[in-house]
Amino acid sequence: MRIFVSIASYCDPILGFTLARAIATARWPDQLHFGVVDQSPAGAPAPSAADLSPARLSYIRLEPLYARGPCWARAIAMSLYDGEEWFFQIDSHMDFDAGWDERLMGQALRLLPGRKGVVLSAYPNAFVFEGGQPVRRPATGKVLAHVVKPGAGFEPEHPVLGFEAHPLESDEPVPGYHLGAGCVFAPGKFAQEFPYDPWFYFHGEEQALAARLFTHGWDIFHIPGLPVYHLYNNADSGAPPRPMHWDDSLDARRPQNWWALEQRSRGRLAALVAGDALGVYALGSDRSLADYAAFSGIDYAARVVEPRAYRPIGAAAAG
Repeated sequence: MRIFVSIASYCDPILGFTLARAIATARWPDQLHFGVVDQSPAGAPAPSAADLSPARLSYIRLEPLYARGPCWARAIAMSLYDGEEWFFQIDSHMDFDAGWDERLMGQALRLLPGRKGVVLSAYPNAFVFEGGQPVRRPATGKVLAHVVKPGAGFEPEHPVLGFEAHPLESDEPVPGYHLGAGCVFAPGKFAQEFPYDPWFYFHGEEQALAARLFTHGWDIFHIPGLPVYHLYNNADSGAPPRPMHWDDSLDARRPQNWWALEQRSRGRLAALVAGDALGVYALGSDRSLADYAAFSGIDYAARVVEPRAYRPIGAAAAG
């Protein structure tokens, strides 16, 4: 049961840590295939196939000056998929519980019967570095379920919304209407059925993927005890600040700056939810956006966010 691990990294000093930890904590490290797009300057440390043994490495290095944002890099990383039974897209600054691969596969296999496809996802619990060592900072040991951020709503100019993860005291997986692009675990056919849309930049990426999944008949779940952790780029991380694609240092030298890419991304989401013909990146026909509105409380056609979209599905029953 091989896993393709897709990683788009941008000038990330802990990419090597992430790769090493994924291998060290996996139940079956020899079944891992890492597809890494490393947007780092020449001379920066680079992983090697020997370093990652017994896992497999497919590696592309790109000069960060020519990078075009997270979604563009994720699309390239996905192209390295090689028929593995499972697909796992993560960020380049992650840590893992022991047996994370076995646990994710087990949860997915329990949820798959009777469903066209499932995706396990969330914004993971945090970890930080203390004395150079990773330390967990979990918000919960149960479920992290996505909701629309309090007070967020549709702007007149675009359909991008803000989301956050809320702790939910549930010992069972909870259906979700949103996902975290830095933690997406799914059957391997995900890479064939949902090629990553490189016309997105950053904001709107997760909404687009959630809408595509739903309308193609796939289901998103937030699971209890998600066995991966994320190093958030803030003052509490215990690590040096991580460069971002939109930082002025390189952005001023690019022929198309990040804001132009962001504006294009917002337009892309608007086109998607309007039902435009976007080829392999378009909505599906198994379920409609009206069905999605009934499920989530997010109505793209009416530009309305209903009160229930601000709380997790099943929150009342679990609480």
